[in-house]
Amino acid sequence: MHPTRSAYLDAADAAVGLLGLDALHDHWDDESILTGWPTSVLAGHLARSLLQVEWFLDAEEPPTDTVTAVDYYSALLGVRDPSSALNQGVRARSEETAAVGWAVLASETASCAERLRARLGAEPEARRVDAFGRPMLLDEYLRTRLIELSVHGDDLAESLGVPSPIPPASMDVATDVLVDVARRTKGSLAVLRALTRRERDDSEALRVL
Repeated sequence: MHPTRSAYLDAADAAVGLLGLDALHDHWDDESILTGWPTSVLAGHLARSLLQVEWFLDAEEPPTDTVTAVDYYSALLGVRDPSSALNQGVRARSEETAAVGWAVLASETASCAERLRARLGAEPEARRVDAFGRPMLLDEYLRTRLIELSVHGDDLAESLGVPSPIPPASMDVATDVLVDVARRTKGSLAVLRALTRRERDDSEALRVL
């Protein structure tokens, strides 16, 4: 199996574990570590990084692949503005996913992870998906989901007061993509300064999400 798919499945298993915790049930209606986001909505957002993969695989395959994971994130507008159309849409979809409640969400996500483990092992290397109008190779799309699983898995773990369960290999993929996004959007010099000379990091070059 492609290493990206293996890393994704391991991160998906970690997310399933978080979503099944009794602590999530107990704090379902509490505010998460993300200001203005209830823990339930954060959980719904995390779950979508599994559910959405299956939905896209079930949809018609696009005829071309033109977008990489770095392209995908570099083109997002309003990432850091809570009132942006991007973030309002993310919030609405996450609320919709969480509306089924903790038990159903945990069960549906666990079942989805089992199906994806079998399905991703059988999908060809050239398999493409349509990610909201952006055609991508499946493995490039999974790199974007590894960012979401790593970042929001850690957010949910922090919200529940439990150790982050995200596997290092999954975080390696996520950080590789994010650094490349930073280089694309802020420039290599800015990234170099952010990594080595924080006193000269006047653009928060490594903050891309």
